[in-house]
Amino acid sequence: MAEIYLKKLAHSYLPNPHRPEDYALKEIDQVWEDGKAYALLGSSGCGKSTLLNIISGLLSPSQGQVLFDGKDVTHLPTEQRHIAQVFQFPVVYDTMSVYDNLAFPLRNRKQDEAMIKARVTEIADMLELSADLKKKARGLTADAKQKISLGRGLVRQDVTAILFDEPLTVIDPHLKWLLRMQLKALHQRLNRTMIYVTHDQTEALTFADQVVVMYDGYVVQIGTPQQLFEQPEHTFVGYFIGSPGMNLLPVQVDGNIAHLNGQRIPLNTHYASKNGDHIELGIRPEFTQLSITESTHSLPVTIKRIEDIGRHKIARADYQGKEINIIVPEDQPVSIDYKYLTLDPNYIHLYANGWRLKQEAAA
Repeated sequence: MAEIYLKKLAHSYLPNPHRPEDYALKEIDQVWEDGKAYALLGSSGCGKSTLLNIISGLLSPSQGQVLFDGKDVTHLPTEQRHIAQVFQFPVVYDTMSVYDNLAFPLRNRKQDEAMIKARVTEIADMLELSADLKKKARGLTADAKQKISLGRGLVRQDVTAILFDEPLTVIDPHLKWLLRMQLKALHQRLNRTMIYVTHDQTEALTFADQVVVMYDGYVVQIGTPQQLFEQPEHTFVGYFIGSPGMNLLPVQVDGNIAHLNGQRIPLNTHYASKNGDHIELGIRPEFTQLSITESTHSLPVTIKRIEDIGRHKIARADYQGKEINIIVPEDQPVSIDYKYLTLDPNYIHLYANGWRLKQEAAA
């Protein structure tokens, strides 16, 4: 197990980077706790695989250090870091049996055969591969091969961290849920530091203790799933987390009032912004409410369509050319006659140039 300290780490694929946009990974200075499960979440090209490859030793950073339990491993090769990495496409030997695939990392390190047998049996039982141990890997399904790849990482007892690079991409959708639950159970059982790269918010939120959200090379927020949902620190977090994501509306702010195209929206506290800031009001669809009759501070909207997804309905509304999503509880009525929208001030966030504004004490 390992505490991982990313100390003033940054990386550029250019030989002489000068500007922030030259860096695929902007500077990060954070400690990831020993034994926790982390997910690196973001869209393609945001820098998450770059960061994972720096941690694993496949890539040397342009600046900064990687420390495992206080030891500088920045320039150590992968094999000296005592980590296991599971890739998007399963790494298995098709001509070998499942048993021999799982035993390979231990045999490569000259381990005793009795110990190898005990360890392979234990890992195969964890991954529900016991019935397949004598089978050749080539005849197995993609999910079984990915389990073998995972098992090859778990079988070594000297591993300090296990890294997963989008390991469920090639898995059939109906099997992904089962494998996600198995990975979560394995983490709780093994208590090893695990880092999981994905662009799928469901995978990240169900696997991780802490989700590391990345955008354009920046780590924009690290938090629990609840923190990311309730207090997104960046508009990308609000938009990317949730289904549908956070509504974002351009506003002007005057103390504890947000002005939206002539409408006044009350805020719980005062906010301060600078001239020239691009200010947006953010609120999740769960914290909006439709009504038939107008009330103080309600917004006039037009319902474009209503989607019933079983556990609730999603109303897609238009406000002066801007789409707003509203989640309506299953037991509440909704129709195109609902023309007024109220925003719960307790769940309104304000953002300046993408970053959440801090509240000030009321004057």
